[in-house]
Order: sequence, then structure tokens, then C-alpha cells
Amino acid sequence: MEKSPLKIGILNVMHDKADTKTRLQHVLTHTAIPVDLHFYYPMTHYAGRTVPEAVSSILDPLDIHEVATMDGFIITGSPIETLEFDQVHYIAEVRTLLKTLSQHVPNQLYLCWGGMVALNYFFGISKLILPHKLFGVYPQTILDPHPLLKGLKNDFKSPHARYAEMDVRGIHADPRLTINATTTKGKLFMVTEPTDTQTFVFSHIEYDRWGLDSEYKREVAVHPEIDYVRAKHYYHHKNDYDHPKFNWKKTQRTIFDNWIQHVADHRNDNH
Repeated sequence: MEKSPLKIGILNVMHDKADTKTRLQHVLTHTAIPVDLHFYYPMTHYAGRTVPEAVSSILDPLDIHEVATMDGFIITGSPIETLEFDQVHYIAEVRTLLKTLSQHVPNQLYLCWGGMVALNYFFGISKLILPHKLFGVYPQTILDPHPLLKGLKNDFKSPHARYAEMDVRGIHADPRLTINATTTKGKLFMVTEPTDTQTFVFSHIEYDRWGLDSEYKREVAVHPEIDYVRAKHYYHHKNDYDHPKFNWKKTQRTIFDNWIQHVADHRNDNH
């Protein structure tokens, strides 16, 4: 009897929702394991106003009852990391989602801001604003090997794009948490907890070749008066911004493939 596809939910709170959906569809369907993807937006994000057609045409309103039936779930990043969590006007809905995930969904992957809000909700870890945006492609150091990192070697590349960092001292002080990898300068890449139910990744591993370039252009378009710095270690040649590198492709494929396999193995073990 052929097994049903893995049911994976994604709360998409990125600024470029269509591109994010396309990227995640690509990386989550890379293996031969069939998946059934469900993309959502938080309903309270649009409270009192009409949901833009560009959103409603590609995402569904978050359905907590449906979420509880998922094999795995992802919360994406969002360009709101400089806000306190309580300042995010849909935070109550996100916290309800997190509670539901902890009770019903055995495999949870949190990306960038998703990792920040989840690590704070589940473990009380504080978020700290960085003096400068961490923006570029950096080598990573493996501190504690993990199945999701299997196939990657020390100094594997990954893109970072954030204005905040979680309190590393608070993570070290919590025996339930392990820092599995950081940049070579100590900025977080991946944190896990002992049950391997929750994985917190602070890199935009889902970004395609143009992800960092698009983020730079978005910020410049919103605030042209600010002199934004372009992503570091990203372009092939100085002042040649038409040829960015995509040297984290192996990182992307390895981690997402390993996660999908992890979700499949967990379901098999429980049936």
C-alpha cells in the first residue's frame, strides 16, 4: 500500500510571500519522499482590512485545527526582528500556533525570526539587537554534530540576514538546548533540543541565489535615505552586483533533505 504524502504546514510571514512559497516548494520537494504542502498567513495580520489578493491567492488563513493534523510544520522568518515580540500585532495568533505545535506536531522547523519567537516562547530566551545587521554569506562551524547537519563539513556556507540575535549566554545556561553550529565568529546558525522535535535555524537557508540581493533592494526601496550595506561575501567581484554566488546550495539541500527524511522516519516509527 502506497503511503500518503507527508503533510507539511508553513506559516509564511516573509515580506516576499510569493517568492518564499516558491523557494520552499522547491527545497521541500527535492527528495523522492512525497509531500503535501499547506501555506498559511496569520489572520490577525489583516484584522480590520481586506487581505491583499496577492496574499489570499497563494496562502490560506491559518487553521489551527488543520495544523494539529500535520506531520511537520515550518515558521518562516519575517523582517520584524527589531520589534519586541509583544509589539507584533499578530503575536497572540503565533503563540496559539506554537502551543498547538508543541501539543500535536512532532516535527517543527523554525527559520530566522521564526526561530527567535519559538526559542523565546518555549525556553524564555531573550532577543538582542545587533549593533549592525548580519548580512552576507558566511562559513559555519559545527560545534555539536546533529543528524540535520549530516553531509556537511566544517566551514559550510550559509546566508544570514538579520538585525537581532538570541541571547547565547541564556542558551548555554539552559541544559535543554544545544548550539549545534554558529558562524566562525560565533553568531547562531542552529540550535536544537534533546527530543529533536524542534529545530531553530537562524539562517535563511531557503534563499535562492537572488534572495540576499532582493532583500537589499527591498530595504533600499522602502528607505532610500538610508545607506544600506550590500551583503558580504556574496558577489563574485567587487562592484559587480549582477553575479551573486549561490555557494550555500549544498547547505540548503542537505538540511531540508535531512529534515524531510527525519519527518518521514518519525511517521514510520509511529505507525
